[in-house]
Amino acid sequence: MILKKSIGLYIFLSIITCGLFALYWLVSMANDLNEVSGEQGTAGGVVLLLTIITCGIYGWYWLYMAGQKIRIAQTKRNFPYVTDSSVIYIVLAVVGLSIVSYALIQNELNKISEYDMSNNNQNIQ
Repeated sequence: MILKKSIGLYIFLSIITCGLFALYWLVSMANDLNEVSGEQGTAGGVVLLLTIITCGIYGWYWLYMAGQKIRIAQTKRNFPYVTDSSVIYIVLAVVGLSIVSYALIQNELNKISEYDMSNNNQNIQ
């Protein structure tokens, strides 16, 4: 079970820390996405390390995969709508708006968290 996070607060903290908090946010989202999708994905710390080593290129790949994992998590939960915003996340990152991609991903994670809480914390297989 993942916790719902305040998108506004996370954006504010990312801005006032000159992006350092965004690194924590990236790690947190990567771990949350692995949990909600039920897939063994790259751990958050490794995502951060690979993003730094590749000067952000791995981060773009991770954003694409984040969209795929959100789609998988929504499908497993039988959401009435299933989104695949993978390309949107990458385009936003390429033009320098990664924080917007993070906010969109976190919004989807918050929806999944609310869904899980409203369904009595049942494990999704």
